[in-house]
Amino acid sequence: MTDAAVIDATDRAILDLLRENARRPLREIAQSVGLTVAPVQRRIARLEKLGVIERYTVQINHGRIATGIEAVMELRFSDDLDLAQVLEFVAGVPEVEEVLTLAGDPDALVRIRVEGVEDLRRVVSSLRSGGAVASTKTLVVLEGWTRFG
Repeated sequence: MTDAAVIDATDRAILDLLRENARRPLREIAQSVGLTVAPVQRRIARLEKLGVIERYTVQINHGRIATGIEAVMELRFSDDLDLAQVLEFVAGVPEVEEVLTLAGDPDALVRIRVEGVEDLRRVVSSLRSGGAVASTKTLVVLEGWTRFG
């Protein structure tokens, strides 16, 4: 296991600003945290090097651009699979967008995106067919909200 990075309140403020908008100009970040651009740039580079910032991404509002179904599946496993096995189990399904392994019931949450009901049925069946899944519960997403976005 990798040692946890030590960050201060200014680093946290920078991370919050980047999480809200990863394209935020350095000058704006610097002004918000009370530093000049150069130290903010060094801090961001340090956070990237430490692996605290892994990547920059975009959040897409799929409801604005296409039809389709987003669903969350609860998975309960029949055996005591370790985390690597759980992730390997769902990695081969291209419609899977996110997996959260949990302590408690259910064992995992899987977020999927499909084009329609037939695709949803196919993906649910494929996730159930591995033999390791004891039961599932599928929830169709009507609308989403995130803190930043």
